[in-house]
Amino acid sequence: MPFFPKLILTSVAIMLAGYLLPGIHVNSFWTALIVALVLGFLNLFLKPLMVILTIPFTIFTFGLFLLVINALIIMIAGAWVKGFVVDGFWWAMIFSILLSVISSLLAKLVTHDETTRNY
Repeated sequence: MPFFPKLILTSVAIMLAGYLLPGIHVNSFWTALIVALVLGFLNLFLKPLMVILTIPFTIFTFGLFLLVINALIIMIAGAWVKGFVVDGFWWAMIFSILLSVISSLLAKLVTHDETTRNY
């Protein structure tokens, strides 16, 4: 999926997850757009470094430590972006999971897949 449509879908997913979770506060759609950009930046540059540094923990926990890394990335985004408040680690973890689910569902609704077309 191209960059800008994915950015918009992620922003919508952030707004929906923020609406559903009382521990996540998103002031506006513009804030959600900035959060989506910051999360993309952090996932591109910081997350690979964190994954490499925590390989032993990730192996020991059978990959579940990656959820902790996702929550930490969301908490960092919450510290960087005004108007996006995360009330705690557990809210960040739930937000991470919910954001992933909502983003996947929205992407499935929007994208057009030729392989599933019935003639």
